[in-house]
Order: sequence, then structure tokens, then C-alpha cells
Amino acid sequence: MTACSNSNARSRRAAVPAACMAILCAALIAAAAAHPDEPPSDSVGIIDGEAISVTGPMSVEVVRGQSKTVLRSGSNVRVNSGSARIDLVEGGQISICGPAHLSVLKSGGSLTIALDTGTIHVRIERELALTIYTPQIQAQTVAIGDGPRDALVGFDSSGAMCVRAHSGAVRLEQQLTGESLLLPQSGDVFIFNGQFENLRTSAGHCACDLQVAKATPPPRPEVSQLATAEEVREKAPDAKPNTQPPTIETPPAKEEPVYQVFMPPLVYDANAKVQPEVDPKMIVLVRRVRVRPALIFQGRVEGEAAAAVTPVPSPASTPAAAANAPKPAAPSSDTFVDRVRNFVRKLWPSG
Repeated sequence: MTACSNSNARSRRAAVPAACMAILCAALIAAAAAHPDEPPSDSVGIIDGEAISVTGPMSVEVVRGQSKTVLRSGSNVRVNSGSARIDLVEGGQISICGPAHLSVLKSGGSLTIALDTGTIHVRIERELALTIYTPQIQAQTVAIGDGPRDALVGFDSSGAMCVRAHSGAVRLEQQLTGESLLLPQSGDVFIFNGQFENLRTSAGHCACDLQVAKATPPPRPEVSQLATAEEVREKAPDAKPNTQPPTIETPPAKEEPVYQVFMPPLVYDANAKVQPEVDPKMIVLVRRVRVRPALIFQGRVEGEAAAAVTPVPSPASTPAAAANAPKPAAPSSDTFVDRVRNFVRKLWPSG
């Protein structure tokens, strides 16, 4: 009886972890299936820029065939030069004019930006609470009705703070003294040393325009129509001889070797302060060339024809040949006297 009770107890204890694991797996699958396309709650937005560096929590996603960096709560952004753009998840845009350094923190429906240097231009159209912290001043955008909020906060070269409210208002608060100020719409102020007593008009300082994403419109579809009888008659080809233009022979393409570089995949570790570098020994350089076939000649090689040799006559035959040789004709005289004499001889041959 004791043996049976112990075995039943062991079987019940073994069944409890298995049931817990099954419940946990079911909960994870249900959570993944409930929101398959929704971004994580701490996602801030997609950042795009030429000379930027991002540290801290982030993720990389493929959007329309391109890799994009998604900022998460706690990301640290540095714009070395030029400008960058953050497309917020809730809608809206943040333009950053460098050199700038800032951090983003998101909690629920509020977004906090800690700005150290540079200038940012924010435009938000939905209900998203936005607060911008600087070393001395805290700025919070305030919507007017259901209108969008458009504000600019930054620092100029001297370190003075610029605040501009394009659309909506901006509430300013001194972090040390707690003094607050409401900057109305279209307000533009210059703050020196974090003091509200000597406010001045910024007059266009700290310029930073919103960047418009350049999207190429899709090509308009072409709708074909049947041609009318008149168009067919006008476009009817005339009876002309088939004169084809002479074909231009294109020179053969020059074959050059092709080089390919194969590198190991890049590794990113969010917990490491310094990312591991690629080992140069793992880089492979491949050179692709086309081997030409060997030239083989078949046939024979002939030299130049030898010149014909004239035979030399023997000494014995020389006198006979000289006797039989015809005598040279007497040189003819062409004088007037000789012509008269020859004429008389022809008349009287006896003389």
C-alpha cells in the first residue's frame, strides 16, 4: 500500500511541471497571434540619416526591401553632421539638425527627449505627450484644440537656448527654481543662462526644417483604346522598298577579371559596450577569370623558292659558238650623201 501511494505522488509531481509548461506555451502562442503586426510598446520610431550613431536598445527591420533602424525606449542618438529624421510610431516626425546628441525614453503614451546639444524640430498630430528636457529648461508641447503641435527647441553656437512654437503652445519650466512660462503659438524666444527675466526674440536662430520623405509616385497605368478608321488610314504604311539601315558591328566586350569579397556575417551584441570586429583572416577574395583556349596550328611551313642557276658553258664549245655567231650589222649611216648614193644604185644597178 505504501509503494502504491509513493508512485502516485511521484506521478502527480511530474505532471505539474508538464502542465505549467503547456500553459506557458499556450499563453505565448496566443499573445503572438493576438497582435502579429503591432510594434512593441517601447518602440519610438524609425530613424534615418547619413552620419548618425545609435547606441542602447534598438532593432533592425526590413521595410519595403530596405533595412531600417527602429529606436526603442532608452536609445542614445548622436548626429555627427547634417540632419536626421525620426518617423514616430504614433504618427509625426522629429527632425534633428547636427551636430546633436539626445536620448529618447518612452513610457505608455508619453515620450521624453533629453537634449544635450543640437536642435530638434518636432511635429505631432496625435495624442502623444511630448516633453523635452535640457540641462536647465523643461519644455512641453501643448495642443490647441485638435490641431497639431509643431515646435522647435535647440541651442545656438553660443550655448543660448532657442524655443519656437509654430503650431500650438510650449510650456517652459525652470528645473532649479520651478518658474514656469507659457509660450503662445507663433512665439519665438531666446533664453540666456536658463533665466526667464531677459527673454529676447530669437529672430530665426537655431534653424531646423522638417524633412519631407521623398517618395516616388507609382507609374500611372496606361489604358489602351481601339484606333478609329481615320487613324488607321493616316498611320497606314506606304509601299516603300525595304531599306534596312546598315548594321553597326559593335566591338566585342573586353573581358576583365571579376573580383568578389566574401566576409563573415556581422555580429551585434546589445549588452557589449564595444562590438566585436571582423577577423581579417576570415575575409576571402575570389578572382574570376575566363581561361582562353590554347592556339594550335596545323599544316606545313614553306620557305622562299630558290633562284634558277644559269649553266656555265664549257671551254671546248666556246670557239664553235663564236664562229657560228652572226656578224654584227654594219652601222647604218643616215647622212644625205649616203641616201643619194643608194637611190642612184637602185636606178642603175650595173653602176
